[in-house]
Amino acid sequence: MLGEVAREAARRFGAQPAFVTDGGWPLSYADLDRLSDELAAGLARRGMRPGDVLALVLPALPEYPVAYVAAAKLGAVVAGVNPRLSAFERARVLELARPRLTLATADLLPDGNGEPHAEVVEVVPAERADDVHAALRAPGETPPVLAPDDERPLALIFTSGTTGLPKAAVYAGRQLRAITAIDVGDRWGGGGRSLAGQALAHLGFMTKLPGNLRTGSTVFLQRQWRAETALRLVADQRLTVLGGIPTQIALMLRVPDFDAYDLECVQAVVMGGGPATPALVREARQRFGAPVAVRYSSTECGIGVGTAFTDPPEDAEETVGRALPGVELALLDPDDRPVAPGEVGQVCLRSPAVMSGYWDDPEGTAAVFTADGFVRTGDLGWQDDRGRLHLAGRTKEMYVRGGYNVYPMEVEAVLAEHPDVAAVAVVPRADPVMGEIGVAVVVPRRPKEGPALDDLRAFAAPRLAAYKLPEAMAVVEALPLTAMEKVDRRALVAAVEAELASEP
Repeated sequence: MLGEVAREAARRFGAQPAFVTDGGWPLSYADLDRLSDELAAGLARRGMRPGDVLALVLPALPEYPVAYVAAAKLGAVVAGVNPRLSAFERARVLELARPRLTLATADLLPDGNGEPHAEVVEVVPAERADDVHAALRAPGETPPVLAPDDERPLALIFTSGTTGLPKAAVYAGRQLRAITAIDVGDRWGGGGRSLAGQALAHLGFMTKLPGNLRTGSTVFLQRQWRAETALRLVADQRLTVLGGIPTQIALMLRVPDFDAYDLECVQAVVMGGGPATPALVREARQRFGAPVAVRYSSTECGIGVGTAFTDPPEDAEETVGRALPGVELALLDPDDRPVAPGEVGQVCLRSPAVMSGYWDDPEGTAAVFTADGFVRTGDLGWQDDRGRLHLAGRTKEMYVRGGYNVYPMEVEAVLAEHPDVAAVAVVPRADPVMGEIGVAVVVPRRPKEGPALDDLRAFAAPRLAAYKLPEAMAVVEALPLTAMEKVDRRALVAAVEAELASEP
């Protein structure tokens, strides 16, 4: 499916840039198709066959999409490895994928301690299109013709592993076709200019590449994402669509001279991959001067829930929107029964876009699917009478204070509105009387000028029940993040516990 789209996109868009590197040179749609053909033929010469795994341990370089499309044309499966993972974490992911071949830049090469690789090839970042994978390509050749098979796996997309060992969600042509249909329909053209905000191994790039190719969009790549560099790219290259996780948008808004940049080019802001507070959505809409939409899904679901740019502003501020076309949303109790209207339940999604299963993990696959095919996301939420989904946090993040359930995300959304709070996360701490209490970990807007705990409690009291209010506070310069740019709650809990242990 991906190879077919790349060929047709090359025919339609030709010399138009598909990707632009941080070195400034473009990879055209014609380049992407030609180079991926030659790379697929070269990989076949090296013995790679349909069903083999090609691991990509690469930053945001044009080598990544060329290799992804080449593997699709060959019938191989791409395992994208997030370059922000530690060497130990990358090794665990590669052990799970069992690649036939691994492509990695020099700084990300596996150390060879037990990873089951038949071959590892160092990728030297190209300085022009014809240098991309020059050592591996077969110039002028094309790969063998594949029989159509929408169930043939195309990609392994790894979960964050924040609650245990990562798992690899398997995506085939069927899922990518469904996601493309939901995102762009059957249209060609109309794409804008955007920035790749996350690692290319992330769900967004891996599943949405066919749709991006259909629209003829131009994507700018950053080997290492930095807020100030991203903001400069938006202004200098007149990018029209700004996408990223809420953390990235928040960091861009915190760039000291933000208001000096000419951002009139931005026509839309899309946030996904994590929860956005109402305060952040409002600030992004106001300061970028563009409508904001939010998206919600999971690595296993491919696509799920979202708001439209034409929805009332409060939809994106207070909710993650409604189920997208073709997606079914269910809120279930621990026994997989629907909860009462307005009650909190586990968010479950079903659609043609959900993964085929976990790679080589039938037990994990069986555990994540309900009997009727819904995927358990691990998130908690409730649905209002307008069909909008309100998230309440992860099932493992909820804590119990004096017999009452507390959902950190609900508390964080209120505390984030405080004028002296730049970012906040709420984590539980053991308490001999209440069982658990909430600790607000705060990043102040001005260093060393954060609010006092009593101020936070007084600010939130009109909107939260007393048992939900934080009873302790820690001030930090920045919230720790995982490799997926999400708040690392395990690190926060450990830090709070360490602070508790050090108290007299």
